[in-house]
Amino acid sequence: MLDEVRTPADLKGRSKADLRQIADELRAEIVSAVSVTGGHLGSALGVVELTVALHTVFDTPKDKIVWDVGHQAYPHKILTGRRDRIRTLRQGGGLSGFTKRDESVYDPFGAAHAGTSVSAASGFAVSRDLQGEKNCVIAVVGDGAMSAGMIYEAMNNVGGMHTRMIIILNDNDMSIAPPVGAMSHYLSRTVSSKGYRKVRSLAKRFVRKLGLEGLTKRAEHSVRNFTMGGDLFDALGCYYVGPIDGHDISALVDVLENARDMENGPVLVHVVTQKGKGYAPAESAADKYHGVSKFNVITGEQATAKAGPPSYTKVFAQEMVRVAEKDQKVVAVTAAMPSGTGLDAFATKFPDRCFDVGIAEQHAVTFAAGMAADGMKPFAAIYSTFLQRGYDSVVHDVAIQKLPVRFALDRAGLVGADGATHAGSFDIGFLGALPGFVLMAAADETELQRMVATAHAIDDRPSAFRYPRGEGVGLPLLDDPQPLEIGKGRIVKQGTAIAILSYGTRLAECLVAADMLEKQGLSTTVADARFAKPLDEALLAQLAKNHEVLITIEEGSVGGFGAFVLHSLAGRGLLDAGLRIRTLTLPDIFQDHDTPEKMYELAGLDARSIAASAIKALGRGDERALKLIVG
Repeated sequence: MLDEVRTPADLKGRSKADLRQIADELRAEIVSAVSVTGGHLGSALGVVELTVALHTVFDTPKDKIVWDVGHQAYPHKILTGRRDRIRTLRQGGGLSGFTKRDESVYDPFGAAHAGTSVSAASGFAVSRDLQGEKNCVIAVVGDGAMSAGMIYEAMNNVGGMHTRMIIILNDNDMSIAPPVGAMSHYLSRTVSSKGYRKVRSLAKRFVRKLGLEGLTKRAEHSVRNFTMGGDLFDALGCYYVGPIDGHDISALVDVLENARDMENGPVLVHVVTQKGKGYAPAESAADKYHGVSKFNVITGEQATAKAGPPSYTKVFAQEMVRVAEKDQKVVAVTAAMPSGTGLDAFATKFPDRCFDVGIAEQHAVTFAAGMAADGMKPFAAIYSTFLQRGYDSVVHDVAIQKLPVRFALDRAGLVGADGATHAGSFDIGFLGALPGFVLMAAADETELQRMVATAHAIDDRPSAFRYPRGEGVGLPLLDDPQPLEIGKGRIVKQGTAIAILSYGTRLAECLVAADMLEKQGLSTTVADARFAKPLDEALLAQLAKNHEVLITIEEGSVGGFGAFVLHSLAGRGLLDAGLRIRTLTLPDIFQDHDTPEKMYELAGLDARSIAASAIKALGRGDERALKLIVG
């Protein structure tokens, strides 16, 4: 039957039995597709029935469905005309792993970070009302997004405005609901039905004449909250319905139809689902196959990469345990990413000193600041892209007060299949703008070891060190890593004509580029800046005065390390002596998902591109050398 569903309109008028079969076929299709592409499997499997019900009940794309995070939208993509491309998911030129406005008219709002759905949906709802339209707006909140404070800010706002919209709480692992059963379904259908609401309205008018409004309202709330929960949502101005079984197509369709027909104010429908539903290996896995690589559909066994150097994340985790063993004041904070940041290993060793605050980066930063203000030594391990959400707290609660919070910025730089929304492109610039910060970037795994030790030793100001997704370069780890001298870089290879100054893990590509240049008779120096703030002014002066060309390399946006170098050199008059300088950064675009190799090539940060930029900067017209380098 799934073959007959090319758009959501093909779901209309079908029996509940047909919808059940379509859901089963849809689940099998998702498992088959993600086994080929990898991606976010568990959350997508959990919303299959909900997705079928939503597209059955509502008239999309006229009615707007706004998915929170967006990584659970794989079934939505299949039902909205993208089934023929679902095996291009997260591949170069293929479908995004998240909702994306320019991908389909059925994606009214792009999402990849949690907590945005209710705010965005309320914007659609208010816009609809101002334009005199009547369409429905639905926000689907799930997968832990209810720990994001923005959700409650939005619900408080829409409740106060009495905005007509529907909020679906996809409760898949939060344990905030009582057991789901037949009685719960019955009550949910009852309180959302027209009959119940009509009787409720008549009763309100009757008791108003008797002066008993307050008593009756308290009585109704007591009965509803005793049987179903929802006092918090009622207090925020949302009419609460639930919990209901999110895998019962019949119940979902009935309740969503009732919610659709409500005419006043926001309605919150509490749906209980199971991550990984319907695929045994996912159901039994601790993480419910939240994110997977390619896997065997029959066994569930995921493809494993060839054994190689440890990942930067693992190296960071090991060093955190090392410093915590020596210093009882070391504590760790993460925002819903304990395994992603490696802090699950720290939590196993020091459970009382590791804090997962949920998807609440702003709180995580200020929480760490509070501990720092009282003499603790907090490390806040947050993906670069997620720290953007806590930037106000970094400025006001950490930087202004000069508090020694140590920021470990995982996934700094490009991230391949997760694309623009998860790339750590901007932290060099936005942290570098703050007075007093110490900024470091690891060139390899041993440098990361030393930067953890350096951050641990900094007790008078905030610091941050960045490192990418993926494996190190294969250097043997240090047994006793020592702190670096603050603001001091290093010369890795000495030359005379061209200087390449790298900030971060592009250093290995810079060395390859230097070899290419040497083969063309161009003597090349390669230096590792280590610090973007404070800069090594002596090293900069040496490179500027003794070379014809200076190239800066960073895996970050325009306005970062290269800009700091230009500012420093200009201020000291070192740009006036004919130095040819080029700053190589990530391009001034949001790069779409692809393989890391292709993304680096597009960015001009691979070895050939670096070498070609150096030759062009020389301005000698050496076409032969340029041709050899660019292939």
